[in-house]
Amino acid sequence: MSFTKFLMAGGALLALAGCNLAPDYQPPHLDLPPAFKEAGGAPWQPAQPADQQARGPWWTAFNDPVLNGLEDRIEAANPTLAVALARYDEARADAAAVSAGLLPRVDGTASISTNRQSKDRPLRGAGQRNVYGANTIGASASYELDLWGKVRNQVAAGRAEAQASAADLASVRLGLQAELASDYFALRGLDERAHILADTVTAYEKQLSLTQTMFQGRIVAGLDVSRAETQLDTARSQVSQVASQRAQMEHAIAALVGLAPAEFTLAPARWTPALPAVPTGLPSTLLQRRPDVAAAERDVLAANAGIGVARAAYYPDLSLQAVGGFQDTGFNLLKLPMAFWSVGPGVTLPLFEGGRLDAGLAKAVAQHDEASAKYRETVLNAFREVEDNLAAIRWLGTAAKDEDAGTLAAQRTLDMATNLYRDGADSYLEVVTAQTALLEAQQSSLDLHTRQVQADVALIRALGGGWDKSALPSDDESSTLPERAAKAS
Repeated sequence: MSFTKFLMAGGALLALAGCNLAPDYQPPHLDLPPAFKEAGGAPWQPAQPADQQARGPWWTAFNDPVLNGLEDRIEAANPTLAVALARYDEARADAAAVSAGLLPRVDGTASISTNRQSKDRPLRGAGQRNVYGANTIGASASYELDLWGKVRNQVAAGRAEAQASAADLASVRLGLQAELASDYFALRGLDERAHILADTVTAYEKQLSLTQTMFQGRIVAGLDVSRAETQLDTARSQVSQVASQRAQMEHAIAALVGLAPAEFTLAPARWTPALPAVPTGLPSTLLQRRPDVAAAERDVLAANAGIGVARAAYYPDLSLQAVGGFQDTGFNLLKLPMAFWSVGPGVTLPLFEGGRLDAGLAKAVAQHDEASAKYRETVLNAFREVEDNLAAIRWLGTAAKDEDAGTLAAQRTLDMATNLYRDGADSYLEVVTAQTALLEAQQSSLDLHTRQVQADVALIRALGGGWDKSALPSDDESSTLPERAAKAS
């Protein structure tokens, strides 16, 4: 072959090496709404662009030092997060292994053996010895010419899967942070409920003492004393129930921060619910802020590259191979007469696969359709969660205001009923009814305020917390070994 023909052949191979049989990638199209339906008219929501939203530790917006300290412990000790981190490291290792296919493979070989051949071996020469040595040292190299983009698409799929795993890790982290905040506020709500019940028990004890005094003075009947005792015992029972609920919530928080319940105690404290401002931004920004949406989009990209791999299987694989070394019956290996070598291309062409390649392509297309449908499902679920929590905050706020007003009215009713009973103008049944109504109103009001804060946490989670798609690792980062794995190798 002349030098000109060699260059032409090389140029043709390089041109073929630029082929890519994967479809041109486009993320699944979705018609996005211009605004969130439930966001209109919400007084707590300031209008500001999405790029001004808080990043990083979003829970600090609640201004609770105890919560801040607990959230910091999730990263270091939560086992669920450690599992997700290990899965991400595994995905990076897989991507790094696939990326190695872009480079030549070189292997070294060496063998020392003593062999005995049969005396009656067919075609044995007359002068051959029965026992002989065979010592070899050499190397082999191979390189697959990626003419149809199979290896490049495998690498692209591996990197996209690693990026999806990174987004899954962010989803797990955000979910754990939100769960911890929600559980913490539930616990503080139980602390407030315990305080309300403690005050109630004290008030009922005084009421019972008053009723007993009036009974001893023959002013009221024994029925009033029984009713007062019933009210007091019921309130004391609720104190114990709340203590049980608080213990379970404390245990849940202990597990989230990676501790056994016996190793963790959270002291009771008074709590005033505070709602931070949570700007929602435009609906389109939700696709950049939600890690699960980013993971679903990366899965679509990986499936798209998988179609290219399946299509490339129809075409021949061309590789360059070279083998060389030294061989001798003794140990005088490194001498030119003992050298051997072989250089040449290798081609593998599928001739009959019994429909296996068609099935592989059909599977790759179906996997792409599945990933696209899951992406749309994830996006729709993201919008639903945002709208749900916007509606919850909006209507819970209205309900809390009404319940607060009802609590004040119930307190006035109890004061009047108590005064009338003390003056003998009304029965104790009216006092019992007013006491029950006040306690129910107080607990209902507290429950609504707690649910408001938890809805705020859920909204922050639905909006992606402090995460952004720019936090995804680059192609190079997603196909490099994790630091811990690199140290272990």
